[in-house]
Amino acid sequence: MWEHTGRRRPDFAAKPGPGQESVWDYPRPPALVADSRRIVVSRDDIIVADTRRSLRLCETASPPTFYLPPDDVQLHSLVPADGASICEWKGAAIYLALKTDPETAVAWSYPRPRARYDRLKNYIAFYPALVKCLVDGEQVRPQPGRFYGGWVTSDIVGPFKGEPGTGHW
Repeated sequence: MWEHTGRRRPDFAAKPGPGQESVWDYPRPPALVADSRRIVVSRDDIIVADTRRSLRLCETASPPTFYLPPDDVQLHSLVPADGASICEWKGAAIYLALKTDPETAVAWSYPRPRARYDRLKNYIAFYPALVKCLVDGEQVRPQPGRFYGGWVTSDIVGPFKGEPGTGHW
C-alpha cells in the first residue's frame, strides 16, 4: 500500500528552499491548482500553446503536470495518436501527436474525466521530453522515467518518482 500522502514529508525528501515546493508535500489524491504563469509549448520554433490559464496537477512524489486550456492550444496542429491509458484518479486518457510527426504522441487529454477532476475536461498536457515547454521563460526538464509527464522546474524539489531506485514508491 502507498504510504505517502503528502501529510508528512519522508526523511529522504529534499528540504525546499525559499520559493520552492517539495513534491512530498503534494497530496494524494492529487490536487488541481490554477496557475497564471506563462506557459509556452513549441516544437521547431513553432508555438503549439501559449497560456496564462493552466491547471497544475500536484501529486505526492511527482513534479506537477501542467494542463492547458484547449482555447490556448493550436488544435489544428494536433492529430489523434495511438494509445490509451486509464488513471486511477482522472479516468481514461486519449493521446495526441503533432501533424508533422503523427506517429509520436506528444500530449494527452481527458475528454471525460472522473467527477473530481472535471475541470480537466479537454485540457491538454504535453510531454516535456518531446516538445519544448517553458514556465515563465524557464525551460522545463522532463520527469525521469519513460511514462511520466511531470514538469521539473527550479521551484520544486524531490526526489521524484521515476528516478533510478524509486520503483518501490
